[in-house]
Amino acid sequence: MRTERKTTRLDRVFARLDREPERPAHIDVPRMSRHRTVLFGSTLAFYVAIVWAVVITSWLVRLDWQVMFFRPYEQWAELHAFVDYYVVLGQRGPTAVMVAAWLGWRSWRQHTLRPLLALAVSLLLLNVTVGAAKYGMGRLGPHYATEIGSSEMWLGGSIFPSGHTANAVVTWGILAYLASTPRTRRWLSAVSAVTSLGVGLSTVYLGTHWLSDVLLGWVAGLLILLALPWFEPLIARAEDRIFGWRDHWRDRWDARRGRVAPAAPVAAPVMLKPLTGREAGVAPEPVSASRPAARPPARLAQGPHSTRAERAPVAPAGGRRPPYVERHPRGNTPATRS
Repeated sequence: MRTERKTTRLDRVFARLDREPERPAHIDVPRMSRHRTVLFGSTLAFYVAIVWAVVITSWLVRLDWQVMFFRPYEQWAELHAFVDYYVVLGQRGPTAVMVAAWLGWRSWRQHTLRPLLALAVSLLLLNVTVGAAKYGMGRLGPHYATEIGSSEMWLGGSIFPSGHTANAVVTWGILAYLASTPRTRRWLSAVSAVTSLGVGLSTVYLGTHWLSDVLLGWVAGLLILLALPWFEPLIARAEDRIFGWRDHWRDRWDARRGRVAPAAPVAAPVMLKPLTGREAGVAPEPVSASRPAARPPARLAQGPHSTRAERAPVAPAGGRRPPYVERHPRGNTPATRS
């Protein structure tokens, strides 16, 4: 009696993934077009201009000090509780978990790892670029300022550019970057812009960042989103490598569990007829005129021969060819005719 094998949870997961399409046909991967390249270069120039304006203690630094002396958290104290919760939308841990959960569900439905890999690449670029700028310039925050009117650069701080603002731009902007349709991309771009703008102003309200920190954080996050198409080939290769590893380990798991792939159906045997001499490519042997075409019948040895009826009956036991009484011994037979 044959019983069906009970499927495990891992089998159900693989079966669900195999039912989904490999990649939706209507989703196109963004490319680094000329328009995007020009926009990236302009944003990078604006980034350098903001840093230079802070280094030379220009009007931007004086604006930072005016906002700090205004103390928004005292002017609108009733908003303090709401802003404390709203600024969490710019923290790297909670936002990364929420966005990764959504992109993980999309990866499950579309059978592609591109959303999760794009998020990982963007967060890696964010940590490298913004972290290097923070500790490289070492600017102190408003609560730790030492000299009124100074830029507070290279004093061991880590607030320039604003990490909350840059993280909000990248984390919520990646949803617009990975959108399936142009209309969805426009809506998500507007939502991510408003969210990141609110996060940046919340840090200014709480007094944890200068206004120039927030401005540079917006630009730093936008640079990462504009540079993502350059990393699309790397994301595609990483996705192929991961799926290859998955198939390899799944085959090993199947082999360990004793499951064998179904064999291909065997075709019906083909009956072949023997080839004749002409079909096999062998030339027929020529027949000479001196000898006949057919071989003459063989002649028996001279001597008395008994008919079939006169022979002794064959015994049921014994050898297959018992000797006959009428047969002469081998040595006493006369010579055959030439």
